[in-house]
Amino acid sequence: MTEALFESTIKSLPLLGRGKVRDIYAIDAEKLLIVTSDRISAFDVILPDPIPGKGKVLTRLASFWFEKLAGIVANQMTGITPESVVAADEREQVRGRALVVKRLRPLPIEAVVRGYLIGSGWKDYQTCGSVCGIALPAGLELASRLPQAIFTPATKAAIGDHDENVSFERAQFDCSVALADILAATGQSGEAIATLARDAAIALYTTAAEYAAARGIIIADTKFEFGLDAAGTLHLIDEALTPDSSRFWPASAWREGSNPPSYDKQYLRDYLETLVWNKQAPGPRLPQLVLAGTRAKYVEACERLTGEAFVE
Repeated sequence: MTEALFESTIKSLPLLGRGKVRDIYAIDAEKLLIVTSDRISAFDVILPDPIPGKGKVLTRLASFWFEKLAGIVANQMTGITPESVVAADEREQVRGRALVVKRLRPLPIEAVVRGYLIGSGWKDYQTCGSVCGIALPAGLELASRLPQAIFTPATKAAIGDHDENVSFERAQFDCSVALADILAATGQSGEAIATLARDAAIALYTTAAEYAAARGIIIADTKFEFGLDAAGTLHLIDEALTPDSSRFWPASAWREGSNPPSYDKQYLRDYLETLVWNKQAPGPRLPQLVLAGTRAKYVEACERLTGEAFVE
């Protein structure tokens, strides 16, 4: 196992910013280098202890899905090797955990798709019988499979803040405002772009869920992000169908009415729920047992979905 990378230090390229997990560098006006660290967040707080190799697992799995789902919607991938855009003494930092991607204009929404009733969707359903304005049948239970996958957009919150579920109409409005210049230049509307994102997200989820089911994994829900190029073409960006952005359940353990075990951050969240912590920064230190257990969940998801052993 390689040493964990909490934060990259690529001096040969300008650093544009750091997210909860990814460090973003500018290569030129058309391309970015995205380095996926081993940082992990829970309850919107970056925890002080990284998960060794997590960034490589995420990069391996995201790359797998970008290739597999490329026929549904364009994506950010360029095919350029990350080692070729950094200095020689920086190559080890990017090996296996970085992508060279197109520089695109992100949509201002998280494109969440739900196939099962869990998490904030379950809480909303208990309150009002709907999720993001979408009415659902009465009598559903925790972890119930939905009659069909639903698109439930959310706002993009700053680090430390919480994403907020919003209606599709609000998502359309937000796209109209945030993308006004590029929409005007390409003759498109925010309503049309949000609709394209919704349809693409549901198609991506449906295809991936069918594939995963054949490998004994339920994708309960997932979050996609999209961006536009200068011509206004929609692209899948950021990551796709990883344990950070999705709920993966073993199909053999799924039971309606109970919260299944998972191959994702839920293992870590469950541990944190046992602590006396106000879910605000700074986060608590993690014991080695939890670090190793979280890593094992991520690796198992990667191996079961790709059909290949994960090698760092």
